Amino acid sequence: MTSAEIRQQFLDFFKNKGHRIVQSSPVVPFDDPTLLFTNAGMNQFKDVFLGTGTREYKRAADTQKCIRVSGKHNDLEEVGYDTYHHTFFEMLGNWSFGDYYKKEAIKWGWELLTKVWKLPKERLWATVYRTDDEAFSFWKNETDINPKHILRFDEKDNFWEMGETGPCGPCSEIHINLCDDYENPEWVNAGKQECIELWNLVFIQYNRDEKGTLHELPAKHVDTGMGFERICAVLQKKNSNYDTDIFTPLIDAVSAMSGVKYKSEENKIPMRVIADHVRTLTFAITDGAVPGNEGRGYVLRRILRRAARYGRKLNLKKPFLSELVDVLADTMGNVFPEIKQKKDYVKKIIKAEEENFNATLDRGIDLFEEVVNKLETNPAAAGQRTIPGEDIFKLYDTYGFPVDLTNIMAKEKGFTIDEAGFNKLMEEQKQKGREASKEKFASVNIAISDLKGFEIAEEKDTEFTGYDELKSEAKITGHKKENGNDLVLLNKTPFYVEAGGQIDDLGEIVTDKSKLKVIDVTKVDNKTVHIIENEQGVLVLPGTNVIASVDETRRWDIMRNHSATHFLHAALRKILGTHVHQAGSYVGPDRLRFDFTHFSKLSDAEIKEIETLVNEQLRRNIPLRHHRNIPFDEAKKMGALMFFGDKYGDKVNVVQFGDFTMEFCGGTHVKNSSEIGLFKIISENSIASGVRRIEAVTGSGVEKYIVHQLELLKQNEEKLAELTEERKKLEKENAELKLRGKLGQVDSVISSFSEVSGIKIYKAKVDAANLDELKYFGDELRNKIKTGVGVLFSEVEGKAGIVCVVSDDLIKEKKLSAGKIIGGLAKLVGGGGGGRPHLATAGGKDAGRIPSALKEVEKIVSEFLLV
Repeated sequence: MTSAEIRQQFLDFFKNKGHRIVQSSPVVPFDDPTLLFTNAGMNQFKDVFLGTGTREYKRAADTQKCIRVSGKHNDLEEVGYDTYHHTFFEMLGNWSFGDYYKKEAIKWGWELLTKVWKLPKERLWATVYRTDDEAFSFWKNETDINPKHILRFDEKDNFWEMGETGPCGPCSEIHINLCDDYENPEWVNAGKQECIELWNLVFIQYNRDEKGTLHELPAKHVDTGMGFERICAVLQKKNSNYDTDIFTPLIDAVSAMSGVKYKSEENKIPMRVIADHVRTLTFAITDGAVPGNEGRGYVLRRILRRAARYGRKLNLKKPFLSELVDVLADTMGNVFPEIKQKKDYVKKIIKAEEENFNATLDRGIDLFEEVVNKLETNPAAAGQRTIPGEDIFKLYDTYGFPVDLTNIMAKEKGFTIDEAGFNKLMEEQKQKGREASKEKFASVNIAISDLKGFEIAEEKDTEFTGYDELKSEAKITGHKKENGNDLVLLNKTPFYVEAGGQIDDLGEIVTDKSKLKVIDVTKVDNKTVHIIENEQGVLVLPGTNVIASVDETRRWDIMRNHSATHFLHAALRKILGTHVHQAGSYVGPDRLRFDFTHFSKLSDAEIKEIETLVNEQLRRNIPLRHHRNIPFDEAKKMGALMFFGDKYGDKVNVVQFGDFTMEFCGGTHVKNSSEIGLFKIISENSIASGVRRIEAVTGSGVEKYIVHQLELLKQNEEKLAELTEERKKLEKENAELKLRGKLGQVDSVISSFSEVSGIKIYKAKVDAANLDELKYFGDELRNKIKTGVGVLFSEVEGKAGIVCVVSDDLIKEKKLSAGKIIGGLAKLVGGGGGGRPHLATAGGKDAGRIPSALKEVEKIVSEFLLV
């Protein structure tokens, strides 16, 4: 029986029992910020169990994509080393929402396992909670299980809780013993792979209150989960989940890539790890997660780097993980078509991430080997089998090695790691980062964590009025003097305290006698503390009526930028894909900064498209719909975008601009999109692997940006003119320098001459750039000889150039003329020319005849002597 048939038989069985077959929810639960990943089938029905939601059906079944890599559900360390743990797995489940209960769940579970799938009854064991006599009775009376195979266990194994408070109840697990000693109860819940849990039937019948007391629920539910990979191994009679047809295509592909056979345990472990991890990466990235430095992004990065390092054990040194995505899409794409649809995108992200890590992986491995070798060979470190914290930190900080990867490598060498030392160094680095980026109270050097020392007139929380007004009549309810500043509490305030990336408001508090400058604000115990400059020493007394006034121009610039981040986020998701999620932000009066998850640099075309889309939306004059103080679950149902790790209370704010953007947000915003004005991206760059940063300006910020760009353009034009002039000057100087260098040829000509009838003849072929330069050489030659005739040839642009000079005494006494001499010479090179008696130039088209013409110089000069 194939895995596809097993999955379908499970769904068909419960469909015939009146269950609605529902789709798996995404493995990335963006609608539940309390979870990194979907880790159980019940996650999508959490609201039903909590009593905050309903479904149109009472019975459901599905196969749910799950990832367990963090918290109490963390199977990462076991993956690959045993045969049945996985980071990604499918959970087959059936649910009853106030419909059937223990009797049916137990009876149907037994029916499927023993009648449909025909598992050997003698190998099956059932466990129940120690006081759950009802479940015990149903197992005994509604099935034909051996009564001796029904065991009772305590809370650790057989009581399920969603959290410290809330829905909970006993559970009944079904185990199968696959060893020869299958009648021995000691195997059950012993943590041995010979006897494994197949199915957990959870009976949600209680609600635990804050005191820990259990109360019966009016409606009781059933929530079951069966490990798909485990049941496939049992039904296919395999000793390992990895030997089933779920994994063998991936393992075969790894074997083919590496040329290593899946035989020895040394090779099986890395192949199992790789096969498991590529499933996790593919499904998580398909559903919207991206490797990064925080939260679920860092979990994926750890998993990918772990798989890449295990690839090294199989001599896979080039990026290979992305190639396995095709194999997975072929084998599981029919059940989960989304991985087929997005496989090219998934491959791009995995390949880019693996290439980044490969650049440092080998160097990191070399460093690790050096550390181990030093500990093993250094007499001073004799007996030390612990990798020091500073070395672990260096591997993490410099080479990107997650600490759990270093731990695996250490175990392979028989070492442990100093994780406490590593954690200390990590905390020191984080503290330095916090101090470096800390702007809070930088000018006044005040850190406020409580209200000790305040003179308090009223204990009420501060009412925030800043959504609706920038100036509020208020009363001072508390006061304290510290470091030369006054710390003031008000009963209400329009001043926004930094949160969600939006920085604090500034402004003033106005009394009937003075204006006091507010230089910072913070919040303590739901009260807003206003830090004010009070150089005049004005008395600030509790009970005084004042006007709290925010700097209006500054706040409007902040609101424009904050609303623009929402439009930018929506545009990024529409153009780049829904994998884009906010990873940080800064919203100030001068600019906005938006960090987001994405795997590659944005092209110029993409940036232009994003800008265009945002500006088109701003011009639609979309009014703000500010949903304030609404129930969290109501906001979720509206479809508002939320983010993992953000803390949401029972009541939240949602900011919506038409059908374009809707997000959870507690910040302040413009009332209409047109109030933002123009939006302009000024930079886009990488801040971490998988995380990009955009900086942009709006409104008056765009004006300033344009003015600044025009000033730069003007400065550049002036600079260009200066550089052009400087270039001309340098070119002239350079030409003169080259000419001086070439003038050395003239001295060489003078040192070697011939004579005709007592007249000195100076001749040569020289290197000249053009005829002007050749003429210049002729002038220099005439200036340096006292008496004589000089003839210089040069090849200029493929043609012959000639200059002839005659000294004054020969012109006067011998009637020699340079113009006449050069005429005779020019004919020899296929040209003509002439000039004055003392200097003449000529050209000819045949430069190849220059050597023969040089030989005729004396003859031609002698001919003119005879005239």
